[in-house]
Parts: sequence; structure tokens; C-alpha cells
Amino acid sequence: MRAEQYIDSLAASGRHHFTTSDAIEAIGGNDDAVRAQLRRLKKHGRIASPMRSFHVVVPPEYRRLGCLPAEHLIDQLMQYLGEPYYVALLSAAERHGAAHQRPQSLQVMVPKNRPPVECGQVRVLFVARGDLEQVPVSTFNTPHGYIKYSTPEMTALELVGYPQHAGGLNNVATVLAELGEEMDGDKLVEAAALCPIGWSQRLGYLLELVDAPGLAGAVEPLVAKKANSYIPLRRSEDVAGASRDSKWKVIVNVEVEPDE
Repeated sequence: MRAEQYIDSLAASGRHHFTTSDAIEAIGGNDDAVRAQLRRLKKHGRIASPMRSFHVVVPPEYRRLGCLPAEHLIDQLMQYLGEPYYVALLSAAERHGAAHQRPQSLQVMVPKNRPPVECGQVRVLFVARGDLEQVPVSTFNTPHGYIKYSTPEMTALELVGYPQHAGGLNNVATVLAELGEEMDGDKLVEAAALCPIGWSQRLGYLLELVDAPGLAGAVEPLVAKKANSYIPLRRSEDVAGASRDSKWKVIVNVEVEPDE
């Protein structure tokens, strides 16, 4: 068997990923010769390598990307790495219907920092969260398997918790206004209990700002019970002379203006 026959057999069986070791075992013969065949297939756009020794078969409809779409390979890639994950932040918000600003990279939450993955025009950005295995997720099918996303409620909390990865607070507020229709108050309280209380303080303030009082009211008792101090709305901004919101214990040190 040659490498071309091997990847054709994979695609025919509905599988679009393999490792170098898988190919060497299936094709047989000299290891260097197999690797040379894989390099030729990669040169011709038949396969791509998002990570060293991890390859994907690229169907004709995706050759312009130079890779499979990130959503079609991320679950298999994370299984290869042996790490838990879920798609998060703006990428998760888009999946849940808040597509105001399409992220340029697939944003993926992982237990520890990782460099981005670039494969043709496809890019995966990793964000670290040490306790992600307790985070509630939603599962969606893809043409090549399935993929895990943060729930709408956890997505909202993480957008507030990681605004630097979400286009800043103005964009966070814009996305929250769209995401609100997909959120449930009880589930929001459950998700908030898994996060720093400061996230709920900022989220409650922003939910009121974007006219989602029901959702804001859901987290208000948690904030009243657990928030012991005032926090700045934007962490990197000076708080001198800023007003204070006593309900959320937020120092309003920046004016947030969601897009219409």
C-alpha cells in the first residue's frame, strides 16, 4: 500500500485524521520512505499537519483553506494530545447564535497554556483555565465526529472573565445582548458558582446595561452573598474618580457602549 491509497481508504471509511505512526504501520516498508510519501501528499494539498506527527486528510472542498476547518479536527487533535478541552469565548458565542463579530481563530479552552496552531488558513487559539474539567459543556456533531462547546451561560461568564480574548468590554456587551436569548437564569447561577465572584459582578452590571434584567436578577443574590469588595469594571483602567455601582460592587471606571 502507498500513502495515497492509505488516505483514500481512511476518507472512504469516514476518518480524516491519522498520525505518522499510524501511516507507517499501515503502509509498511521503510519509515523514511513513508515519511517522504506523506511530504509529497502534503505538498499537493492532499493532507495537512496541524501539529507535528498529526495529520488530516483534506477533501477537495477544503483545499483552498489548506486544512480541514478547525471545528472538524479539534476533538481528534485534543484526543491525540490527551487533554480535555472545549470551544469557548467568541467561538462558542457564535455557535450559540451570537455571531456579531466572527472570531478569526477557533478559541479553545485547555488546562494549560499552549501556542496557537496554524494550518493553512486555519488557526486555533488556546486559552488556559485550570479547572475546566468541571465546566458544563454542550456537544454538537460535526461531519467528522463531535465537538464540545461551553454552554451559553458559561460562555457569558468567560467573555466577562477573559475580555482581552473577546474584543474588549464593548464587544462583550454586544455579544451578551445577543446571547441572552439562549441563556437560562437557573443554569447561569449554577455556572456562576464555578467561577470567580468578580465575573458575576461584572456580568450582572453588563446584563443590566444590555437590558437583560431577568438574567441579571438571577445572579444578584449570589453577588450580594459572596462579593466582599468593589472591583473595577475594566481591570487595566485607573479607578480614580470613577463612580460605584452598589448593587454589583463594581467601580465603573470605563463607559461601555455596545454596538446597536
